[in-house]
Amino acid sequence: MRKAMLIASTAIPLSLAALAPAAAQDAKISDDVVKIGLIEDMSGVYADITGKGAVTGAQMAVEEFGGKVLGKPIEVVFADHQNKADIGAGIARKWFDAEKVDAILDVASSSPALAALEVAKEKKKIIALSSPGSVSITNEACGPYVIHWAYDSYAIANSTGSALVKQGDNSWFFIIADYAFGHSLAKDTGNVVTANGGKVLGSTRLPVGTTDFASALLQAQGTGAKVVALANAGNDTINSIKQAKQFGITDSGQKLATLAGFINDIHGLGLKEAQGLTITEASYWDMNDDTRKWSKRFFEKVNAMPNMLQTGAYSATLHYLKAVEAAGTDETEAVMKKMREIPVNDIFYKNGQIREDGRMVHDMYLFQVKTPAESKQPWDYYKLLATVPADQAFQPLSLSRCPLVKK
Repeated sequence: MRKAMLIASTAIPLSLAALAPAAAQDAKISDDVVKIGLIEDMSGVYADITGKGAVTGAQMAVEEFGGKVLGKPIEVVFADHQNKADIGAGIARKWFDAEKVDAILDVASSSPALAALEVAKEKKKIIALSSPGSVSITNEACGPYVIHWAYDSYAIANSTGSALVKQGDNSWFFIIADYAFGHSLAKDTGNVVTANGGKVLGSTRLPVGTTDFASALLQAQGTGAKVVALANAGNDTINSIKQAKQFGITDSGQKLATLAGFINDIHGLGLKEAQGLTITEASYWDMNDDTRKWSKRFFEKVNAMPNMLQTGAYSATLHYLKAVEAAGTDETEAVMKKMREIPVNDIFYKNGQIREDGRMVHDMYLFQVKTPAESKQPWDYYKLLATVPADQAFQPLSLSRCPLVKK
């Protein structure tokens, strides 16, 4: 039986270290090491979209930084929470209490993430999250050291939902993964659909890891909804799309909307099955020369191109290290202050800003999956339909339920 908490670490070779800045002699680094952790799904339903890829993204940020900050080594540790909230919380508590981890820079899946962030709040430690999508992270569950990085269900709903309704796809049925993120994604998208004049004709919830979607798909067909929206992720998305094809959902005129689709899902399905799907992401490997160069190095390590969860782990780690360097310490309050002050600028995320509710706002991108004829090389899967500006993509502060937001 697999251990409940499998923890591994990666130390960056000293040969990669950049010259320490002059301020290093006055730096205050606890335990003479800056230690960051990621709690991922390493072997379950979300392993392909988080897992090794998210850890690799963080490690590449450390390499890019030179392996040291303020003259002290940087260490990356990671663990498998097995998609269980209690295990996620237990890992976070052990890391902060016994392992001297300075910050957690990702937790896969919303339920374990919400559990881990409560520990981080209690321990007054920074936690930045790219893999989970629940908007409660920067609403009811917000905290002074909690940052939501790559995306959330509001941004997905706002981009995908509004675009499809405006195209005339104005009646929806939701197939929902029965956990915090699935509920949040369906609720937010449903709100966008109705706000734009559409209707939600029904929904059904299924456990994470469901392999048989037959009853849900038949129910969706029976409603005659123009859009069958998949509020799930990972293998659940792949399996539901494959079975929707078998049931003739799209052949009968209904459209599939993947509300949490990733490039890994498209690769697993193949363009013949996935062509025409709409997907909202915060990054894409093939946007420009810099993203292509970084992604090819990532591919050599993971054998897949990165998705926004994995580029988010890279971005959050790099920004955290910049803040430690600017603060001259790894002390939580000082680092968090710098993280808010310094704009987020890296290969994938430009001119990002961390708001008072902890939401890191940045542009989002609406893509359509190419046809096999349109694709010119492996992993050439997306064509850009629209760029959604940062101030439009995410929930406005006026709607925030975070107690830290002054109204």
